[in-house]
Amino acid sequence: MIENVIRWSITNRFLVVLFALLLFVSGVVALRQTPLDAIPDLSDVQVIVKTSYPGQAPQVIEDQITYPLTTAMLAVPKAVTVRGYSFFGDSYVYVIFEDGTDLYWARSRVLEYLSQVSGDLPEGSKSELGPDATGVGWVYQYALVDRTGRHDIADLTSIQNWFLKFELQSVPGVAEVATIGGMVRQYQVTLDPDKLRIFNLPLAQVRRAIQQGNQEVGGSVLELGEAEYMIRARGYISSIENLARIPIGRLANGTPLLLRDIADIEIGPQMRRGVGELNGEGETAGGVIIMRWGDNALATINAVKQKLDDLRPGLPEGVEIVETYDRSALIERAVDNLLSTLGQEFLIVALICAAFLLHLRSSLVIILTLPLGILAAFIVMKLQGSTTACADR
Repeated sequence: MIENVIRWSITNRFLVVLFALLLFVSGVVALRQTPLDAIPDLSDVQVIVKTSYPGQAPQVIEDQITYPLTTAMLAVPKAVTVRGYSFFGDSYVYVIFEDGTDLYWARSRVLEYLSQVSGDLPEGSKSELGPDATGVGWVYQYALVDRTGRHDIADLTSIQNWFLKFELQSVPGVAEVATIGGMVRQYQVTLDPDKLRIFNLPLAQVRRAIQQGNQEVGGSVLELGEAEYMIRARGYISSIENLARIPIGRLANGTPLLLRDIADIEIGPQMRRGVGELNGEGETAGGVIIMRWGDNALATINAVKQKLDDLRPGLPEGVEIVETYDRSALIERAVDNLLSTLGQEFLIVALICAAFLLHLRSSLVIILTLPLGILAAFIVMKLQGSTTACADR
């Protein structure tokens, strides 16, 4: 059979050359379109379901959230493994699918079954799907630093959560921008238990009063002078003073009892389970760029860098972005290593063929055949949806 192929190739040289050109062009196109990374993505197709139930113990999370979710996810089509983990205030359920399952089909199926069981979860819990990424999607990381001391750690966290995060999420290829470290500001109301006993106020009444005092109420419209004026009561809390003036009840003589009469009100940090620190210089806030599944890591990192360069002029004076992790350098070194290694192999093979065959044209055939074989491999990888991964030595 091999002899017939060789004989046919000799008698049809034009078709062989044409086929080689088509293979070369197709390989180059596949090479340019195949996602490039330095770390091979061998992770399973999985969907993560995170459920928050603040303030609850792990056993309560296990009984009321993790167990109902895991039993429901066992019926998801093509799911092979379901793992549930219960922590303080949080539940994580990992649904692993068969190899070759489309990730977004899997996410839609999990979301479908999640909607069926959401009515059985306790009130106050919140479920959401994890990002459409894998375990090797951590491609870039940065930190916000203010060496002038004008902004505290809470200010840096606000810049990250309300400015950088939203802008970076719009970059193509970015699945999530996770915040690391920092402090989240919140209104903190510290009730005085003695005053609660004096005025006979339960905690539920105080909580209900605060919730009702932080609402907008809309009315109808009022027509005056052939113009309509919308009527609404503005009630959103925007300062400590607004919170302090919320009425909790009424005394016997008709005097309103305000929140400031029974509690200390201040702005403080939200409870933290960890901190972010940079090079021993103290706490800082930052972000982690998580790449979307199947995207080009190098292109995503370059787009994120360009976006950060565009956002730097909008940062407050004294705040700077410090790069702490960048996989693009590893990818570029791996590509350079691959190219240099292939060049050396081409040269060695050509020299060996020339030395043993004593024929230069035969060596040129080998030099032309090896790149075509590599480009054909890229075509197969493109058809299979694989990621080009180059190991750096």
